[in-house]
Amino acid sequence: MAGQVTENRDTPIVGRLAPRAATPVAIALGILLLSDVLRVFLPSLITLYGRAGETPPEQMGLFAALWFALPFAAAPVARLTGVRPILLFGAVALVAARIGLQTTDGGDPQLYLSAIGVCAGLLFLYGAARTAARDAAPVGIAAGLAASTVVHLLLDRMDLVWRDGPLPWIAVLTFCAAFLAAVLTSVRLPHRPGDLAPAAVWLLAGPALMLTGMFSGGPGFLELGQDWAALLSFDVALRVVLVCWGVVCARTAPWSGWAGLILIVAVSAQATDLAGGLVIVTPVVLGACLGQAARGDLPTGRPPRNGAAVLGGMAVFLVGTFLYYAAYDTNLGFPNVVIPIAAAVLVAVTGTRISRRRPAVPAGRPAMRWLAFALPLALVAGVLAWRPAPGTRAADGPEFTLITYNIRMGFGLKGRLDLDRIADWARAQRPDVVLLSEVDRGWMLNGGHDDLARIAAGLGMRYYFAPAADPLWGDALLTNLPVRQIVSHPLGRHDYPTGAQAQAIVLTVGGTEVGIVNTHLQAPPGQAPEAAAIVRALAQPRGGTARPVLLAGDLNTTPDDPAMRVLTAAGLSDPLLALGDPPTSPADAPTERIDHVLLSPGLRAVEARVPRVPFSDHLPIVVRLRLE
Repeated sequence: MAGQVTENRDTPIVGRLAPRAATPVAIALGILLLSDVLRVFLPSLITLYGRAGETPPEQMGLFAALWFALPFAAAPVARLTGVRPILLFGAVALVAARIGLQTTDGGDPQLYLSAIGVCAGLLFLYGAARTAARDAAPVGIAAGLAASTVVHLLLDRMDLVWRDGPLPWIAVLTFCAAFLAAVLTSVRLPHRPGDLAPAAVWLLAGPALMLTGMFSGGPGFLELGQDWAALLSFDVALRVVLVCWGVVCARTAPWSGWAGLILIVAVSAQATDLAGGLVIVTPVVLGACLGQAARGDLPTGRPPRNGAAVLGGMAVFLVGTFLYYAAYDTNLGFPNVVIPIAAAVLVAVTGTRISRRRPAVPAGRPAMRWLAFALPLALVAGVLAWRPAPGTRAADGPEFTLITYNIRMGFGLKGRLDLDRIADWARAQRPDVVLLSEVDRGWMLNGGHDDLARIAAGLGMRYYFAPAADPLWGDALLTNLPVRQIVSHPLGRHDYPTGAQAQAIVLTVGGTEVGIVNTHLQAPPGQAPEAAAIVRALAQPRGGTARPVLLAGDLNTTPDDPAMRVLTAAGLSDPLLALGDPPTSPADAPTERIDHVLLSPGLRAVEARVPRVPFSDHLPIVVRLRLE
């Protein structure tokens, strides 16, 4: 560890054991808390600092960069005060920000507390990089990434910060107390510059955090629908074992240069949708690369630059994350899949700098200890991930209730994640069909939550996801009515990178087939003719009987726009015009209706409402429809 710790028989047993684990435990818990704060800060940039697609990405990027740049001022301060005061200050400020986030109800306090927490977490990592011993650094970083992923999975991807009640408070206070105790123990240990980890291992902390967030905590890599509950539950359990095994790899540094090559292949396969299942090895090979980097030689003749390395690595995290997700609103001129692949190459190349004078540690007992720790966790995670699918049911008569709602990734007007509140409200409407737009199933930018599975569980409904921008972003249908057909049609992008789709559904209501087109049209205009063609094909199937059809969703079109005339020419009418023409956007002060339910002959709106609920920047439409 950092320096040589002398033990004697008069030292209490806790005093003899704590120094061995204090530094890696402090690093691991610090990364866990930093990840918690990042999962609040990143979506707050969109929902509180700006609006997606409206606030310029450059402006949001500069605001975020400010909080990642401030910790670079730690270097001149450290010359005056030393490193340990900075480490302690960063740890205490990180804990204060994390506890503060548990008390906020959204709004500006959430935005700025999370920003301060990110800055504080980087200050802590700066201090840890300049004091932690060679063997503590890779294990602490890998254990932090593993702990963050496992806790996220155990919580069903619904972080403690979004939960109410005493139990989340107890858990948060426990994590924070353990973190501060480990930090206070570690700072009392002597450290020698010659025993520090190479700067390379700290440089990799940022890219490793980005790759872990993108590829380890999202929904199951075998997304086959809720009928495959056992397999998906096994997927979660397997990933818990693998992230824990990644810590063993950080300790033992196996496989020489093969780990980096496997990492590049796995990330490339996932990023390009060639073989998503390969992503499960990401935490294992990341741990191996961290362990390899820690075995490199320290530079001679100049002080180590570990502090600058960890802050530079976190700058890579920020720039890579920002560019990857900005590509959905701005044309970067290159596919965003290049970014995680480049990060994997950086980790692989840096991690292969191994000193031959420091052989790998045999797996042996550390591996068995971690495996014994991981298996019970994996069992718990697998049980918690089990979601048996609801059965189908037939409608009692010719009427059914439909909700269409752009949920903005589940973040309400105050920037709080309101997935459970959305489900509670929707369930009270007793819907037969729910159509959702802007459904996020694991974007790191939005916190890595699976909106669809969470809302479907709250409603007790089956779900059918339709990817639009990528496999984790799109629209969805939720219903327990019998579904006869469901197809997702990609719509032309028309120079807008986000992409769009039209989900064409045929379900049965009272023994009659009803067609539904669920879509979220994107600006600039140009996708309405494609949607109209899908409506016509669904209404008049080749060789089949004509059926009534409705088109619903966030169409980004007002009743007076030319695109609406294209849709009405397809035989659709707007029943809300005769029912008050209620506006739906923006939710806090609605002035225009860009969300619609358009009907073909054979369907009539018995009732229509636009409830004023604060769960998104749009308002939902609730309609009671009757077959005629």
